[in-house]
This record gives sequence, C-alpha cells and structure tokens, in this order.
Amino acid sequence: MSCLVGGYRGTVTPFDDASGPDFGSPDPAGPPPLTMEERAGVLDDLAELEVFRTLLEPTGIKGIVVDCPDCDEEHHVDWALMQANLRQLLDEGQTGRHEPPFDPNPDDYVSWDYASGYADGVAATAEREEPTGKQGGGRHARDD
Repeated sequence: MSCLVGGYRGTVTPFDDASGPDFGSPDPAGPPPLTMEERAGVLDDLAELEVFRTLLEPTGIKGIVVDCPDCDEEHHVDWALMQANLRQLLDEGQTGRHEPPFDPNPDDYVSWDYASGYADGVAATAEREEPTGKQGGGRHARDD
C-alpha cells in the first residue's frame, strides 16, 4: 500500500484536503467517483485493516505509519482514523484533512507491509497448528 490506499486519485494521504470554504478541490462538483477497481481495492484495504487491528492492537500497536511523498515525512495514523479515511474515500472519492497525533511514539505504529507480514505469519502459524494435520501454502491477509 502506498500512501494510504495505493495511490487512488494520484497520491492520497490521511491529510488530503476535503472540500470546504478555505481549502479543497477547486472543482465544486468534487472528484469523480472511484472506479469499480478502485472501490474493490479500498474494500480490500478496509478488510485488511480490520485484520491488522485485531491482531496488533492488543500488542500495543496504535495504527499505521504512512510515508508521505508530499512532505517527505512519516504520518502516524491510528486505526480509527485510517478506517474513517478509507470509508470517506469510498463515499466521497477523497479523504479529508485531519490533525496528526501530537508527538506520537513511532514505536506504537507499523507500516502496512509490516502489518501484512505479521498477519501472514499468524495465518501460517495457525495453518500449521490445525488439528486436521493439513498443511497448505502460506496465505495473505487478503485471501480471507
């Protein structure tokens, strides 16, 4: 995943402008709706995010860190805000501007790739420990 949701509408970050009186798209009609392929990708991201949160939140991880190409900084986005951004992207075709957490501890956030690898590892371990003794190939979080 690159910068929130794979580059929908160019580069989308959790801090993109929403339409409003002082900022946002100069087009009053707003962005065009997402294509079916883009919608499917966002829905996949939402499903993956829920898996990541279920697995990682109990370990103290607070959310996802996103490398922002616009400002060359990392943005720390908590689980709820990331979910809200993805839902807003589905509904409106763009995400709104949000305040980042104040002075986040980087150790409390992981990259999307790390979360995906963690979920894959948990799934592979569970598969090996199945009582049926069946062993299969590794699965990706999106295979669920």
